[in-house]
Amino acid sequence: MEQNAKPSENATSRRSFLRKGLAVGGAGALGAGLLTNGLPAFAKEASGGLTKGDVAILRFLSAAEIIETDLWQQYNELGGIQDSEVPGGSGSPGYIAALEVLDGDMPQYIHDNTEDEISHFTFINAYLVSKGADPVNLDKFRTLKGSQATGALKDKRRLTNLMKLTVDTSWWTRYRSRTKNPDFGDTFAQAIPGLSKGQFPAIPRTDDDLKGFKPGTSPTIPDHLQAIANTAGFHFGFIEQGGTSLYPSLAQRVTNLEVLRILLSIGPTESMHFQTWHDKAGNAPALTDPTNGLVFPDLNSPPFGGEDFQTNLIMPEPTIFLSRKFPVVSIIRPTETQGAAMGAAKALTDDGLFIGQSKEFFAVLNELAVQADAARHGF
Repeated sequence: MEQNAKPSENATSRRSFLRKGLAVGGAGALGAGLLTNGLPAFAKEASGGLTKGDVAILRFLSAAEIIETDLWQQYNELGGIQDSEVPGGSGSPGYIAALEVLDGDMPQYIHDNTEDEISHFTFINAYLVSKGADPVNLDKFRTLKGSQATGALKDKRRLTNLMKLTVDTSWWTRYRSRTKNPDFGDTFAQAIPGLSKGQFPAIPRTDDDLKGFKPGTSPTIPDHLQAIANTAGFHFGFIEQGGTSLYPSLAQRVTNLEVLRILLSIGPTESMHFQTWHDKAGNAPALTDPTNGLVFPDLNSPPFGGEDFQTNLIMPEPTIFLSRKFPVVSIIRPTETQGAAMGAAKALTDDGLFIGQSKEFFAVLNELAVQADAARHGF
């Protein structure tokens, strides 16, 4: 029997989230959309020629980009380049040295990814305002304490938590598979199994995480510090593969051609980010963190190795798409549109990014996602 692409049975449906909400912090009820004037989302049937569905999609994407900006700013403070384009922080020499094991240009790449995310939410919010719609503002939820390591803005409050991450690395094997596609309900092995089973820092939490580092032409980088940088490397890929799928998934629900152009123009930049981080994660050295037992295996050697794990296979392998009757094709995956926004919200939540956030935050994120997923072409 022919099998067509369908939403994964493991994917959380929009109706399920409407019933349960994001099951974190007890946030089961839908909250009012966080708008600058306090009006509930969808107060207007349409704005500036946009359907309410188009507005909802743009509003969710703005929220997602604000969240991304917050986490990337934390990475840039400690591991990137601080300048007029991306100000804040003063860098951590030890953390930077560990990141540069993955690639010598990591600080520049982190800086540029951060600047891109800032530009994304700034543009989307400005566009919403130009159409008489309300932009998204999540400032009231900047309540989380960030890194206290030298180089970070220690007193700045955050939206996201980079110090207790549970990183899904199945994107690594998903893009190497020639026979599976998450849009068909398929699942994929973890590249770094340990990262999906605990809570690990991707930035130095305090200067204690930097102990043992010795600068120099050939710096001494303790395994614990290198493990933090390795975690960041795989987390970069996780974040940007999400955006790579989110934009084409939501584009299928857009009505206005200009809004479609926005999604088709911003979305591919997420793919460019993902391609970069996919390549760099493969350079993470094999090691075991002596403080918590987290193992980064050699992905090119047994029991790993082969096409599912080989580190230089960073181009999307051709795989099944739409129907198994068609030949395999190299594609972004997933791109299933049903429940796409809620799936993205759930993935970020499962990642541990929002540990410590309030019930109200989850309610707002939940509603923004529900409204984006409710959008339909023409409505």
